[in-house]
Amino acid sequence: MKDLCADLQAEYDALAALCATLSPEQWQRRTQFYGWTPWDEIAHLCYFDETGLFAATDAEAFAADTRKLMAEQESGKEISQIARERFGHLDGAQLLQVWRERYQALVAALAELDPKARLPWYGPTMSARSFATARLMETWAHGQDVYDSVPARRPLNGRLRHIAHIGATTFGWSFVNRKLPVPPVAPYIVLQTPDRGAWTWNAPSDTDYVRGSAEDFCLVVTQRRNVRDTGLEYAGAGAEWLPIAQCFAGPPADGPAPGVRAVRY
Repeated sequence: MKDLCADLQAEYDALAALCATLSPEQWQRRTQFYGWTPWDEIAHLCYFDETGLFAATDAEAFAADTRKLMAEQESGKEISQIARERFGHLDGAQLLQVWRERYQALVAALAELDPKARLPWYGPTMSARSFATARLMETWAHGQDVYDSVPARRPLNGRLRHIAHIGATTFGWSFVNRKLPVPPVAPYIVLQTPDRGAWTWNAPSDTDYVRGSAEDFCLVVTQRRNVRDTGLEYAGAGAEWLPIAQCFAGPPADGPAPGVRAVRY
């Protein structure tokens, strides 16, 4: 857990460092992610890092907060509105400070847990390891929205493997979530790492595969890019999967249309 949490802390810190450079205008610049601003992106992360801290340290407080959240959603409020109401009194710089405090506390709490410890969440419980990995993935995904809004090229590093692994292992989920038949063979995934190595998943195949950069793969499975706007090569089960790939929980979601988020730096 300590190594994983060190990566989680580094992912948080990298995004916080970018946000610290944003002007007031940039904090309010609309992104291609549902029109959210960077302020909305950080408020969203802050909200769930706060509730995540409850999940890691106080199950009763988490349950109470979840009941409140469910009631607000049943009244018709979107999660973006709920986050705005919780943090709307803060400007960008103030929100950044609050978020730093929340995520630092969350990382410290997670680092002390057994990797197999079960944490309550919105649905089935999660192991502490899976929970920390999911927070890293969500931070990376929403962070991409902020990088795109600047725009700025994101430095690549080995933390991508955590996101790629979630993407690779949610192959079947992407179909089940849409009530579609799961292809009988999972594609052979071969990804070029930031240091020019390779990460692989599943059995080698010349007919069912996904090949390309780890960055492109992570952008597709988190639905930050349309697969046609990447350099990924795919066939068979890979071709069936990538247009609907979804590595995060929740109802079926669609990624951007071709060209919509083809950001050029």
